[in-house]
Order: sequence, then C-alpha cells, then structure tokens
Amino acid sequence: MKPSLSRIVRQQIKSPSPIRQIMKMADRKNIINMGLDPDDVISFGGGWVNHEAPERLREIYRQIADDRELFHRSGGYSATAGDMETRQALADMERQIFGMDIAAENIVIGEGSTQLTHDVFRTIADPGDGIVLLNPTYANYGGQLIYAVGEDVGDRIVAKVYRLRAMDTDSWEFMPDVDDAVERLKKLYTVKKPKIIMFPAPDNPTSQIPPEEFAKAALDLSADYGGYLILDFAYKTQVFGKLPKYFSWSPKEHENLVTILSNSKWGRGLGRRLGWLEASEDVISGMERTQQVSILCPDTLHQMAITRYIGEALSDGSLKRYVEEVKEEYRKAAEITIKAIDKHLGMRRLTPQGGLYTVMDVGTDGDDFVPKILKNTGVLFIPGGGFGDSLKNAVRISYGPLVNQTEKIVEGMERVEKYLKSD
Repeated sequence: MKPSLSRIVRQQIKSPSPIRQIMKMADRKNIINMGLDPDDVISFGGGWVNHEAPERLREIYRQIADDRELFHRSGGYSATAGDMETRQALADMERQIFGMDIAAENIVIGEGSTQLTHDVFRTIADPGDGIVLLNPTYANYGGQLIYAVGEDVGDRIVAKVYRLRAMDTDSWEFMPDVDDAVERLKKLYTVKKPKIIMFPAPDNPTSQIPPEEFAKAALDLSADYGGYLILDFAYKTQVFGKLPKYFSWSPKEHENLVTILSNSKWGRGLGRRLGWLEASEDVISGMERTQQVSILCPDTLHQMAITRYIGEALSDGSLKRYVEEVKEEYRKAAEITIKAIDKHLGMRRLTPQGGLYTVMDVGTDGDDFVPKILKNTGVLFIPGGGFGDSLKNAVRISYGPLVNQTEKIVEGMERVEKYLKSD
C-alpha cells in the first residue's frame, strides 16, 4: 500500500492558500510560460519591504562572524523563550519608541511572526473555539488556524472562524461607521462567544488602521468572555500619521492582550527569521512550552546581533532616526502609488495609513482581472478575494518592493491604462 500524507495536509494541498497562489503566480518560471520577460514584469504582488537594513546591524553580524569565540557561541542553543538579554533589549525598544510599559518577562522570542502566530493559536485556543477575523484580513490566518486549532467535522477539518465585515464596498471605505462595527462585534460575542479576536494594525491588505474605539471594544469584549485580543503589529513602525493609543497598550496592564511583532519589516530582516510576542506571563509560560515542541529555541546568531544593535542604537538615538527615515520612504511610495492610480486608472482605492498596500476596486472579479492584466501588460496585481469576499472585485497593490524604484510604480499604472483603453 502506498503511504499517504496526513489528512490535514492532503486537504490543504487541494485548497491552496492565497499566499501560495501569490507566490506561484509571481514565480519566474510561470512568467516565462506566459510568454513574458521576467525582467520586464512590474510586480505589485510582493508583501515585503525593500529598504536597507541598518548598516550598523550589518557590521555587527560581520564582527560576530570574524570573532572565532563569538561565532562559536552563536551556534549554541538559546533559552526556549529567547535570551533574557535580547528580551530586555526588545522591551527597551518598545518603551523608548512606543512608550509601552513592558518587562522582559512579557516577551517570548520566536522565528518570525508566522511561527509565533501558529504557536499562540495552539497555546491559547482549543479545537472548536471560535475566532473573529476581519473581512478582509491577512490571507494566511485561515490556514494557520486550521493547522493549529482545526476541528474534525467528519468530511474535513475546519477552524471556527467568524468574519466581521470591515470594508464597505458601496462607499469604498474601511470601517466608515465604527459605532456600527462595534455593535456588530458585540452581537457576535453575545451569540458566538469566541475565544479570540485578531486583526493587523496597520491592516494587510488595506493598510488601514482599525479605529481606537473598535480596538477598545475588542479588548473589553474578549476580557468579558474570557478570551484574548491578538494585535498583529507586523507594520507597527510604518504608521504614517499619529499613533493610536492602543499601540502602547501593555500586557502588564491587560492580561487578555497578545501582540505579535517581527524584525522582518522594520529592520528588513525578512529572511533573517526573528520575531517576538508580547503577553501576560501566563501566556509567555504557555508559549515556552509550545515552542519546546515546535522550534526548540529561536536563532542565537540573530539574537546576539539584534541585542547589540538595539542597545547601541537606542543609546545614540540612531534607532529612532532610522525608523522615522524608513517610514518616510514608504509614505512617499504610498503617495506616488495613489496619485498614479488616480491619474491613470481613476479607480476607487484606499489611501494607506501605513504599511505597504492599498486595495483598488477593479469592478470585476479580481481572479479574472489579474491574469488578463499580467498577460497583456506585464503588470502583476494580487486578487483581493483571497483576503475576504468583500474584495472579490478588487486587487491588492503593494508598493513595498518598489520603494527604491518608484518610477516603476508610475510605469506600471501607465501600462495598465494603455491596455484598458485599447481593450
């Protein structure tokens, strides 16, 4: 008898995630198979930053590699929750940059926000517990929930997810009536009694920041029902305007609050996997036990480098300057993107409040629109439907990878305009 993969994996292979589809569509081989020159393609598909990491951080990595003893130490295990020195450095960073009152004991270090998200689901929820996500929201949550807390319902394994609509497609606004959103959330809690509510701020794919009143209601409701609010702060350092107060909320004050952060976006450490989670000491203890069977320990080399860098950069003020300078780069790229959409396409779009994205109303099914545009213009967007049915007739546009080539943003919109006018 031929051996088979696990049931959950077989199920997920048959239902590929939007993230996997995005990567497949942007694959060089796929581009060539479509008869296009990969070097001529302008991609708005990538969900990654493209600014330079701090030069001092690069120097520190080199110094560790050049030092025989330090490099030897970097190959050893760290504590499962991360080295206490690194946890303290991250707490210091949160305190100085965001005014958060947090202790090292409220932090656990992992291999990035993706791993931490999966592991915290497994730590604080059981199969069958309900989870509230926004519609739209980050496309990877659904698959992570199935793997972490999926429930066997006979013919398949599912996660009990309740989607709260945040996008008004009539007005093309994100949560335009916060009072209505709060009332719908209260009703959902009354009827479904979910264990978790989770949302990114700024959001992916919309780059909008859920209003403070909504975040406060989510925190209070989850506390009332014995659950948790998880804030995904992957883009915390890329807020273009005034920071909402909830960006400095601390799990020392709110035992039902969990925040997830990553080195990927602010320090351009996408492939140097390091993230951290902030929570009550009870949750941190639970995460430590979970990580013992998932990653065993976070990367020691990255912890050594980031600890030294943060210590130096906080002392001389260069970290705050670096964060502000990088934020301004993406704010300018966002502005160029919006102006190019308005000038060349005239389609409804959101103005980014941070992050790397906007979403645009294309007036037809995004799954049909995207391959047609790619084939005829060499411009790649991402279909919006994978983030929630509220974006079925939309696309996500990422200016992140093009932050250093903003002229390509304009060229991409010009190509699409030319094709649509001739079609």
